[in-house]
Amino acid sequence: MDLGLEGKVAIVTGGSDGIGKAAAISMALEGAKVAIVGRTQTKLDAAVAEIKEASGGEAIGISADVSVESDVKAMVNKVVAEYGKLDILVNNAGTSSATTLENMTDEDLKVDFGIKVYGAVYCARAALPHLKKSGAGAIVNTTTPGGKAPNPGGQPTSLSRAAGISLTKSWAGELAKDNVRVNTVCVGLLKSGQHRTRWEAANAKDSSYTLEDHWKVIGKNVPMGRVGEAQEAGDLICFLASAKASYITGTAVNVDGGTSPVV
Repeated sequence: MDLGLEGKVAIVTGGSDGIGKAAAISMALEGAKVAIVGRTQTKLDAAVAEIKEASGGEAIGISADVSVESDVKAMVNKVVAEYGKLDILVNNAGTSSATTLENMTDEDLKVDFGIKVYGAVYCARAALPHLKKSGAGAIVNTTTPGGKAPNPGGQPTSLSRAAGISLTKSWAGELAKDNVRVNTVCVGLLKSGQHRTRWEAANAKDSSYTLEDHWKVIGKNVPMGRVGEAQEAGDLICFLASAKASYITGTAVNVDGGTSPVV
């Protein structure tokens, strides 16, 4: 299926690994030019090489801290200078952080909201003039089902992701007149660098505990019985950013193997 992304320009934050890299690969395979954003240039360079090898398309990596608005403005300007326009923004930067009210610190809140909420706002604000000019702009925010139905001890991520879902709906209504669509992908348990790091710690204690063992253990409580692949979320992001999703805006789609108790 041709998704109509040929020649489109996309920014993907948190693009050097996991869901962000997967989304960048999907869009590049469809002919989009992608700019991935992260804080570590060496990781970005490696990811860019992987994206180019997988897709044969165009990709660049730009180092920026999305919680710093000046960094974001400079990053967007670099992308537009390189490719001449901007059509798609994927707000994907962020890692999981979960604790209880009693244990959560002000610093926990500051860091989490800085990346996931302020970062999304800064990126959308800087990208918006270009997305409006596109005539068919799209923003896709990565959030979690916990933003809809939080579990105990899920702060501050459940809090910041609830904010991301709220922003998605607000922006969708505000920007519809400019034909800028805004949706969010609520991501559940997927194979990621964070989970691989946890496996490495367990494997250091028990060398017989393989990565496959780890996926089976943590995937037991998923209704579909497995841990999802980053590409499964990346492909959905690609679709929501595409012309094939031209009448979809203001939605929150769960990608969690059926785990969420709410739609």
